[in-house]
Amino acid sequence: MTPGDPPTRVPGATELLLHNTHEALRRCWHPVARSAEVVDGPTRAVLLGTPLVLFRTGGVVSCFLDRCPHRRAPLSLGACDGETLRCGYHGWRFGGDGRCVEIPALGEGAAVPSQARLVPVAEVEERSGMVFVAPEEPVAPLGRIEESEDPAFEMGELPPIRARASAGLLADNFLDMAHFPFVHRGTFGADEAAEVERYEVVRDGWSFTARREHPFANREDPGVAAGLRPLVQSRRLTYRLDAPFHLQLRIDFVEAGGTNVIGFFLQPETDQQCRIYTTLWRNDLAGDPEAMAAAVKFEIEVLEEDLRVQESFDELALPLDQTAEVHTRADRSTLELRRLLGDLVAAAHPPGR
Repeated sequence: MTPGDPPTRVPGATELLLHNTHEALRRCWHPVARSAEVVDGPTRAVLLGTPLVLFRTGGVVSCFLDRCPHRRAPLSLGACDGETLRCGYHGWRFGGDGRCVEIPALGEGAAVPSQARLVPVAEVEERSGMVFVAPEEPVAPLGRIEESEDPAFEMGELPPIRARASAGLLADNFLDMAHFPFVHRGTFGADEAAEVERYEVVRDGWSFTARREHPFANREDPGVAAGLRPLVQSRRLTYRLDAPFHLQLRIDFVEAGGTNVIGFFLQPETDQQCRIYTTLWRNDLAGDPEAMAAAVKFEIEVLEEDLRVQESFDELALPLDQTAEVHTRADRSTLELRRLLGDLVAAAHPPGR
């Protein structure tokens, strides 16, 4: 089997593999676009194998299946007309509540069939510069990044990246602390120690945090060159996952001061494909746009290093069976990911549902 082949499913073990279109994920929050992508016209998104259309009415984002009830044409081919979305095939016009308000072929003032409605998702919300939706009533709440609401932090956005990847495996990679000196040798990993000391993992409902403080070579600190601080300093890492794929990493520089927060949001589009959104919040760049541009460029390079591994996986699914892989004490955060997502699958599909 080559990396481009569809994954081979083990008979009877489907429930132990979390693939990108697993039915349980329909009862979760997922990113589908940056807020800046949903502006003047309809925007198409694919989530869990289902095409969606996003558009704004009164500044608020609405989201429906990307399918006109008349002849099932994609509504994303249409255009926004005032506070409505007009289908590009026969001109039917829909409001932000999904109700059809005009059928041109019937003439002005004609009655509109009551069944001429769009199919909505359960929930839509904008947060942290992103549009999130829940296709069905969500089991777990939408995550929040406090720094995204703090004016002391500047925001930098990486361009969204589409990759052949598993959302579960990408989340696993983001939370993993043992791959730095091997995968990221070209960016920050060359100075990283291979040993991962014991660290704390704390579960809180449908979220968990993992905290670690360790020495590192702070080559970006101007205080090192000025002789104010040593090269080897302390860095405090705080990872957080809000189920299923809303991730953040807060990096606090103990001696040099300042905080760098990385938001990592995963949109499982199909069994073979994800869209990846990364956002930075920094309070240590003093409003310098060139410094933020350099930080964004660096994070793109880091993500490209990760994707060289992630896109090579033969089977694009995260094993939830804890006996399917070999785990060590360095894997506490990624093992907790499997436990939490396993609980989520069970809650989304309880016995008899």
